[in-house]
Amino acid sequence: MTRDHSTFAPPRGRWPKVLPPLTDEQSRIVDDWYQHWLQLMPGRYSAMERFNHGFPARQRRPGRRSTTLEIGAGRGEHLLHENLSEQDYHCVELREPLAAEIREQFPRVTVHAADCQATLPYDDDHFDRVLAIHVFEHLPDLPAAAAQIHRVLRDDGRLVIVIPCDPGALYRVARFVSAERLFRKRYRQSYNWLIRREHINSPAEITSVLARDFVVESRRFFPFRLPVVNSNICIGMVFRKASPPA
Repeated sequence: MTRDHSTFAPPRGRWPKVLPPLTDEQSRIVDDWYQHWLQLMPGRYSAMERFNHGFPARQRRPGRRSTTLEIGAGRGEHLLHENLSEQDYHCVELREPLAAEIREQFPRVTVHAADCQATLPYDDDHFDRVLAIHVFEHLPDLPAAAAQIHRVLRDDGRLVIVIPCDPGALYRVARFVSAERLFRKRYRQSYNWLIRREHINSPAEITSVLARDFVVESRRFFPFRLPVVNSNICIGMVFRKASPPA
């Protein structure tokens, strides 16, 4: 029996957010969908993927060896866009099967299967750059993740994120003709229960949380440069580390 989560809406600004439980069938669908979607993205939605990975890859200081941490690394898609010979690259991925894929394909990368909302397995001031590509919209305890990133990032380091413009108008249209259409065809059921429990943090809420520990340096919208959430699909943002949190 599939639970109806179509009206679920977590309260804004309350942490951690409590998500509705999944049935066994829904858990199976979630696991299958993310494997399927991650395989489809690079070939079918190449323009958006170039932004998703090109924007973070450009935010590395050239000419010196650096240390990078990517959280929520998935199957390691972003690693194809990085010069691994010029940096010590680390990945944290929640799902062990996906972490295992990264280890197999990229043996020079250090990979941990861990929750970025818990204690990250690194010392303070360890990284020059932390990447979160389509991760922050999913986190029930975003402030905890932000605090951990602040801890492991060096004082002159940068946090680089890419997030969807959900619930913006153009994003909703793009989702309807892409992920939602594919999901309905594959599982013969509504997409609403999945997306409502997955995209639980809006762009405004994410930037508000990060403003506690970081300062915005730059941002870039896709596909249009006009800085309006309703008129775009994704946002790339670069933050620098602020003073230690109180």
